[in-house]
Amino acid sequence: MLRHIALCLSATVMLGCTSTSASISAKAAKNTPLYVVEAATIRYPNQARNAVSLTFDDGRASQVLVGTPILDKYQAKATFYVMAGAVNLQLARWQHAVANGHEIGNHTTSHLCTGNFQWLRDKNAGLEQVDLTWLRNDIEQNNQALKTALGVTPTAFAYPCGNTFVGRGLKTQSYVPLIAEMFDSGRTWLDETGNNPGYTDFAQLTGIRMDGLSFDEIKTILEQLRGNQSWLILAGHDVGEKGLYSVDQQALARLIEYLQDPANGYWLDTVSNVAKHLRAERTQPE
Repeated sequence: MLRHIALCLSATVMLGCTSTSASISAKAAKNTPLYVVEAATIRYPNQARNAVSLTFDDGRASQVLVGTPILDKYQAKATFYVMAGAVNLQLARWQHAVANGHEIGNHTTSHLCTGNFQWLRDKNAGLEQVDLTWLRNDIEQNNQALKTALGVTPTAFAYPCGNTFVGRGLKTQSYVPLIAEMFDSGRTWLDETGNNPGYTDFAQLTGIRMDGLSFDEIKTILEQLRGNQSWLILAGHDVGEKGLYSVDQQALARLIEYLQDPANGYWLDTVSNVAKHLRAERTQPE
């Protein structure tokens, strides 16, 4: 059932409110009332309690040299947010990944993040130095290159470094609306919560880090965040040895086995497949 949920902030605490409340000042935070679907009414396939998507960023070689063989062994599908330049270095393997049903998402052409990263300062580059027009062109260029290389046009996007802005100071602009226009979904990075399936903004899906973690550590995070029928999107980079930006291959195999066991109550699928399912469950237009 759709429920009209009014959200409001008092000066110090979060309060439920009605249209007749006189306690909210005109200067209070402008939380727009939303029609949302209660999470408890969301239904996942096979009576699962939660959805999980495995995602990997950048199009690194280890993803198709080590990662996709593990995924394919279990017939599990993942979402890979890539730059075409990286894909072309292992083109045949990426084409094989697409043929096996893995999803290809857009991760921009230039992988521009905040210029606070030294590797971008060395190039005199950063999101603070570009505008929305530049960024749209960069994203479209990657879409076109991926269409040429892999025969697919991405409908999913991941924000490089999780940064969602361009410009600086008074000229800062969010590029979330741009992603909402161009793609069916956009995933952020280094978040601390799962996606409430009846509320989450598909243009700002949360991404939970799985780099550098053991299977037991990942399992603990999943258990802690699985309330409210959450859709949990795990995000990693390289696959092989456990490291700061690498998913341990043994942990990945154990994780897939765990997620595919019906007794554990998870539905494992790509970002776009889960998003499509949730849009159908949430009948209220965006």
